[in-house]
Amino acid sequence: MRGKPDSTLVGEFCPSPNFGPRRGAGAPSILLLHYTGVASAAKAIDWLSRAESKVSAHYVVDETGYVTQLVAEDMRAWHAGLAVWAGETDINSTSVGIEVQNPGHEFGYPDFPEPQVRTLEALCREIIARHGIRPERVLAHSDVAPTRKMDPGEKFPWARLAAAGIGHWVMPEPVNLADPGISSDAAGPLVADVQTMLAGYGYGIEATGGFDPRTEFVVKAFQRHFRPERVDGRIDQSTITTLERLAAALPTGAAEA
Repeated sequence: MRGKPDSTLVGEFCPSPNFGPRRGAGAPSILLLHYTGVASAAKAIDWLSRAESKVSAHYVVDETGYVTQLVAEDMRAWHAGLAVWAGETDINSTSVGIEVQNPGHEFGYPDFPEPQVRTLEALCREIIARHGIRPERVLAHSDVAPTRKMDPGEKFPWARLAAAGIGHWVMPEPVNLADPGISSDAAGPLVADVQTMLAGYGYGIEATGGFDPRTEFVVKAFQRHFRPERVDGRIDQSTITTLERLAAALPTGAAEA
């Protein structure tokens, strides 16, 4: 049975069987952005539409900007997997998921083309307006699942989207090539402070003071989204300053929302 598109930007509604009712919260409060990680949008849509895949998304946006909807926005699509943000663990129930066609890091990771980004901007603005999604709740798949995912990655146009009113962004502090930062051999108050700031922003991390593998994954996820100049998982001054700047720019009460 064909569904009714939620947006006039939708070119086709291709229903996926992989969905269910949202649990608990009701209206979505997160817009979660992915890349497909496969060769073509057609392959992504085919997989997301197969019952045996047990995955889906609300939308797929191909390289030309053509939009396919697979799940109605008022339903729970299966796109986030094991994920956490700001203490929430059922991200599928609290989010709308968009898959942006890009073969991803394993297959060359090309730039996101202009027609695709232009349509994505329009679609994101609609979704944000429909559900009242706050800027700091426009997230990457890698933000909510940092140990498993890298998408949509460091080439994703976060700064451009923010300029269009989509997402939370600050100008990242430039990388100092003479500052290698610290990594897995480190422990102490500085590591704990960075872990505390990351957790305060929403990342699923505890302030242990030890630079464990999860900390490295979370730092990489933060860098992919907010400091893409160098994604190495190391805590350097550029990462710290960008994180401090981002936290300071949050709207009042955002951390508790």
